[in-house]
Amino acid sequence: MSFVRLTADDFVVSTDAISATAWTNGSPILTTFYTSSEQGSSTDYYYNVFDTATTESIQFAIAYGNSAGSGSHVFNDDVDGKSPTSTIYGQWQDLVLADENTDFVFGNITASEFFALPLERACYKDSIFLGSLSLSISGSGQTITLTDNSNYVTAVPYTAGGMRVFQLISGSAGVVNTSVDVNGYTVNSGSYGWLLPDIGTVLLNPLALSASVADGGAEFEYSGSAYSGSATYLPNENANANLFNAISGSASFGINSQESITSDYVFVRPKSSEFNYSENPSFISGSTGEVVWPMFINNPQTYITTIGLYNDTNDLLAVAKLSRPLNKNFIKEALVRVKLDF
Repeated sequence: MSFVRLTADDFVVSTDAISATAWTNGSPILTTFYTSSEQGSSTDYYYNVFDTATTESIQFAIAYGNSAGSGSHVFNDDVDGKSPTSTIYGQWQDLVLADENTDFVFGNITASEFFALPLERACYKDSIFLGSLSLSISGSGQTITLTDNSNYVTAVPYTAGGMRVFQLISGSAGVVNTSVDVNGYTVNSGSYGWLLPDIGTVLLNPLALSASVADGGAEFEYSGSAYSGSATYLPNENANANLFNAISGSASFGINSQESITSDYVFVRPKSSEFNYSENPSFISGSTGEVVWPMFINNPQTYITTIGLYNDTNDLLAVAKLSRPLNKNFIKEALVRVKLDF
């Protein structure tokens, strides 16, 4: 067996971005929304949302977080402010901001509450495809559609947790709606939230959603007063259910995902003087080592069917199969491109 060492000129690395829908049904827009009665007590923390009544495939979840613990019953009546919503707030605070003393800033407004919509991890690829978000939310005043502002930033912003973050604005498919504010924000409540593409999550700003129509909100009633002790809770303790109704009522949640595929191209170049003889017993006699057919002595004819890639210790690392045998002799050279995806 003969070997030819590859050089740096024989390798080319290419990276391609491939986008696809983020929903398991293959549709770019989710239009049907269901919850499951089997979630039990976990609904105190989050709602799982499905695309069919059979509730087989989770598409995303809804979780309300509040730094003061508003929106749900406390764990212990003797300890104020410690509830499922404060737990949710702290979890996302650690994950996104990497600092339990830092609040979320939506646009130019600091907020102590949010809705988190994490997509089911099996639904999307590496990350969310920027500019693909079109999320409609209905309120008592109007239905608004939200997208991300990735098309309008010159430098990619990052959170303290090291992940990309984009503001949610009024608009669709990455295009801003400036009917209320030139940036697509609300007038007094900042942006509508964040898109965190690297972890497949949409954070919604409840203050912006509940703002008046004149200020760019939907007048979405999710719950609304601050926590004031162990015996007092928000008027509606299930903000997650309210947001689910607002999303399912609008029946339009469009978002795509993307992944980067890195390909190594290896160019194998059998020259005219190479690989013209074979060690196959049909070509070389096993007993004498001579060419079996005299006509092949000066005019050998071989057929390349497989290319093996080896390391320096002759360990076979990869095998490339040609679509059809490639004839090789002293008056022919070949160029074979081997593609390795990973």
